Amino acid sequence: MDAKKGSTTVERKSDRELVVTRTITGPARLVFAAWTKAELLQKWWVPKSAPVTLVSCEVDARVGGSYKLVFELDHAPPMAFVGKYLEVTPPSRLVWTNDEGGPDAMSITTVTFEEKDGKTLVVMSELFPSKEAPDAQMASGATRGTEETFDQLETFITASQG
Repeated sequence: MDAKKGSTTVERKSDRELVVTRTITGPARLVFAAWTKAELLQKWWVPKSAPVTLVSCEVDARVGGSYKLVFELDHAPPMAFVGKYLEVTPPSRLVWTNDEGGPDAMSITTVTFEEKDGKTLVVMSELFPSKEAPDAQMASGATRGTEETFDQLETFITASQG
């Protein structure tokens, strides 16, 4: 199943893998920084249409480093998303774990950044622990949020270049 909005694509690559692709107008070093610096990530990561607030953002983007993103939804208790960085190769590649579901539910996200002619092709692959996990993500509408997030990344990078 593919979903498209603008130049963002979300594609089911296998039973356990979803891949998001977007070309961002801007150099890879800026796009990579937007993914690895907490003060930049918090400016574009949460879809503006979502009833969610990013209340805390910690990023230690180095091999063995970790991240922690804490969200609030209405008056519900905060939700934390945590993981560790497995690979950090500026400005071309990031790999991290998504540990909030525990060891049996951990997924791995790989993001690559390929610059050509002042634009950066961003490919984000999420490998889930089971076939049911990406099914649930697609059924929940989360891919629409991903598309909006990538639109916000594009806007942020464009504005950063002044």
